[in-house]
Amino acid sequence: MTEQQTTSADAGDYLKAFACTAVMLQTVLSWAITTPAGQSMQVGLAWVYLAVKFTAPAFICGILFTTIRTTDVTQPTYGQYLRQQWSALGVPTVWWSLAYLLLQPQLQQHHPYATLGQFGWQLINGNAAPHLWYNTMMLQIILLVPLWWAIRRQVTTRRRFWWTAGLSGAWMFGWVVSYQRLITPAARVGRWYLLDRVFWGFALYAVLGMLLWLAWPHIRQWRWAWVPLLCGAIGALVWQANDLLATGRPIVLARSSYYAPATVFYGLCVIGLLASLAAWQQRQRARGPVVIHWLATYAYRAYLANVFWLALIWRFGGQALTAAHPVSGILVSYLLTWAWSFATTYGIHRIWQWTKGMVAK
Repeated sequence: MTEQQTTSADAGDYLKAFACTAVMLQTVLSWAITTPAGQSMQVGLAWVYLAVKFTAPAFICGILFTTIRTTDVTQPTYGQYLRQQWSALGVPTVWWSLAYLLLQPQLQQHHPYATLGQFGWQLINGNAAPHLWYNTMMLQIILLVPLWWAIRRQVTTRRRFWWTAGLSGAWMFGWVVSYQRLITPAARVGRWYLLDRVFWGFALYAVLGMLLWLAWPHIRQWRWAWVPLLCGAIGALVWQANDLLATGRPIVLARSSYYAPATVFYGLCVIGLLASLAAWQQRQRARGPVVIHWLATYAYRAYLANVFWLALIWRFGGQALTAAHPVSGILVSYLLTWAWSFATTYGIHRIWQWTKGMVAK
């Protein structure tokens, strides 16, 4: 690969960078709405929260787009791939999960640990902090890369391409309908929360990332696809908002599920819009892709760090500012969280590289 190709973003990088940037706002909004000032503007906060609720699907789609692109010609062995991903994803996940459990145990979800066994369970099930459920699910997607490679090898014709897309869509439709009928009732959501972090509920987006890469030479030439995608996204956002507001007051943002039909449709539309943006910037040969590539490189690790820093920001002034001036408090808390998360991630990376260099010498 040329230097230009290794420093410029692909569509997967756009999906990862925008997903990471948006997801940091979700936690800020979910905490802000619990303040008295936040309650007074809960409808507006709910709309913003739903507007950025595309993050998990977009990140998975982006990961698979880049994975298939970089392994499509020269495929590594499964062991080589796992070693690479363990360094990039596994090690940061373990260290940040330990940091949450040991330094900020108040952030745990569901049942806080009291024994060593419970500590281990919280460490691996994503309950160490509000956002770590995603890592449990994402690591399953990574471990299943032989499945995605196998599917890729079967997609050799246009007919098989559309069969793969259709079967994946049918699978997701069946899963969403089953979830809405069996799990969504409030009495069951709490007991079955682990279903939010199983890979098959998000497999559609993994397959979509693969198909996006295969179709990219054609997609890259589409110039007006963003128009129907934008209309679809607006319609799905209104649909989401109506569903959430119908649950009554006070609004509980956690009631919005990634398995809701409106949320699935919204996520697909936003993925299409971000792919359209990537294609447009590539056609324009803009400098933006270099920045996007840098953000995408550190996106996963910055995501792991963001609630750690937000909790400190919230404790030392963010909550008080939000209670007095909700809009300013949300913006300041969000911007500081974003900046510190990426700065910490980049700083740790540079220190680790320096340490390895010193050891080598």
